[in-house]
Amino acid sequence: MLGKILLWVSAIGFAGYGIACLLDPGLPTGYAGLAMLNGDGRAEVGAMYGGLQTGFGVFCLLGALRGELFRPALLALLVMVGGLALGRAALTLAGGEPVGSYTYGALVYEFATAVLAGVALRGGRGAVSA
Repeated sequence: MLGKILLWVSAIGFAGYGIACLLDPGLPTGYAGLAMLNGDGRAEVGAMYGGLQTGFGVFCLLGALRGELFRPALLALLVMVGGLALGRAALTLAGGEPVGSYTYGALVYEFATAVLAGVALRGGRGAVSA
């Protein structure tokens, strides 16, 4: 049950935020203190924050709906969101510059999501379907 809830929440969060970022690539740049200096920057921000997150949200949705994708989607959450958390934490600690609530909020979300995905994977070791 934990895994299914986590996949639904992740599907809604990633796809929703991804679509919002596709419609307005300035949205994530404002939160994270980034700048789009030209068309390449706009395309990059739109692709990474919009396209990638929308696609990942759809994959989480498929994992919640289709038994054969349940464990792969949880594993993707563990590895990908856990990787975000580790990278963000390492660079925050090594950066020397203060970070704001955006970074701290992202760290809490990312670590919690990765841990919960790991717990859900361990809890359903033998399960094939959702």
